[in-house]
Amino acid sequence: MTPNLEIAPAGDRLREEQISAAEVALEVAPPVVDAPARVDSTGVELKRGAFFNTIAMLASNFRGIFTFLVARLLGPAALGIFSVAWSTTDIISKIGVLGLDNAITTFIARSEAVGDHARSRSLFRVAVVLGIAQSVVTALVVIVALRLFNGHLHVQPQMVSAISLVLCAMPGLALYRISTAISRGMKVMQHDIYSRGMTEPVATTLAFLLAIAVGFKQSSPEVAAILGTAASGLIALVLASSLFRHVPAQRTVLSPFSEARSLLAYSAPISIYQLINAFIARLDLILLGYFVGRAPGATLTTVGVYSAVIGTANGLRKVNQAFNPIFAPVVAGMTATGDHEIAAATYARLAQWMLWILLPLVAVLSLAGSTILLIYGPAFWQGGVWLGIVAFASATNAFVALGETVIMVQRPLLNLLHSSVTCVVAAAGLLWLIPRFGPLGAAFGILLPYVVQGILRYATLRWVFHWKDSWSDISPPLIAAGIALVPALICRAFVGGMAGQVTSAAVFLTVFGPQWWRHHIHRKEPHS
Repeated sequence: MTPNLEIAPAGDRLREEQISAAEVALEVAPPVVDAPARVDSTGVELKRGAFFNTIAMLASNFRGIFTFLVARLLGPAALGIFSVAWSTTDIISKIGVLGLDNAITTFIARSEAVGDHARSRSLFRVAVVLGIAQSVVTALVVIVALRLFNGHLHVQPQMVSAISLVLCAMPGLALYRISTAISRGMKVMQHDIYSRGMTEPVATTLAFLLAIAVGFKQSSPEVAAILGTAASGLIALVLASSLFRHVPAQRTVLSPFSEARSLLAYSAPISIYQLINAFIARLDLILLGYFVGRAPGATLTTVGVYSAVIGTANGLRKVNQAFNPIFAPVVAGMTATGDHEIAAATYARLAQWMLWILLPLVAVLSLAGSTILLIYGPAFWQGGVWLGIVAFASATNAFVALGETVIMVQRPLLNLLHSSVTCVVAAAGLLWLIPRFGPLGAAFGILLPYVVQGILRYATLRWVFHWKDSWSDISPPLIAAGIALVPALICRAFVGGMAGQVTSAAVFLTVFGPQWWRHHIHRKEPHS
């Protein structure tokens, strides 16, 4: 019952005023929570997001059916031509998207953190229009340039034709990336399951089979990629737009041109280092295709085998996709509110989770690489050694990409510097190694720049952001992998062929698994 303040004694009125002030303060200021509790709370959010991202990542692996069908129905040479064309398109698409996919995630995460939902919807519309328009213009310019300068490129004619065709997939690719980034900015991770995880592989595979049936033959993979990417982009757009269906229009909204300028100003340095990163990631395959007939063992067939190696090893890069999409908006919100200590602790925990996943995958691909590649056909057995090297490179890239996210939301120009240095190292290494060692040189040539990139990002986090590092954060999975590797290598040395590869991989997992389980149980005990 509310007291009658007019007849209450002065002391009672003073106490009531003090109580009211305290209640208001509690409503305005959030309760103080200690750092470990905040990290645990964030860990729950990260696990929930990582769960949906993992489902999307696993579902997207169904695109491997498309790769398998291309290899089986058209052969390794056709797979190599398509892979080079797709890699080139992926690089050029970074120019079209212009970093808007990463920028819009950060902008919407910040807008949602302060409750400005109407601005989030405005940003959504601006980013989609910009991304599609830029991608269409970029694709047209590159296609015209390829046709005009075809005679001066010294590239296989069928590769030039394939690249020109696959470039038509750029608008759909931009629509998917930007729409999915918007969903992630809203911390909705499951949309990717439906767009990339389900729609893209199913649509691409069905389109490929249909294209084969109607007579496209060697161009069937390119046609399928265009249709599958377009379907994925449309589904991603529909799902992202559903998040803003009930958001009221903003009365005092900035003009679309102002929003576009803000987005482009933020995304410009991001787009440059994304372009450089994509260039680095695809440069080994593109240069190997360029040196067909001019480097030891470099033929259209070995380019196809190497593309299957990359496709298999790229599964390790996707481990990052399980964590990074939810980590980006979380760390953006933390740094926006000044919670740098919590952000550093969250990064350390996520790094350990990734090592527990990456290390056994690298070991299996390295120990049993040739056996795994046999799924594409007998000609792919020769890629086993390349797969082990590229798998280690992909795992390194996936692991250090967490550092890229942290730097991106605070100092994106530093990422640009890192990527520029890494690009120079990659280009110099590959141009020296491929003409001398062919596909093996391409594999080592892509490992070197990722090691350099990892060192640069570690140094930035350690000495620029002053984030503390601890051996205890990453030592458990590394020690476990070292212990498991010893008996696996002994087994591989004494047992040859397919049996030796499968047995050594099984031995590694048998020794590594219990160590992971003991660590997992040990972490749970203090909280039980």
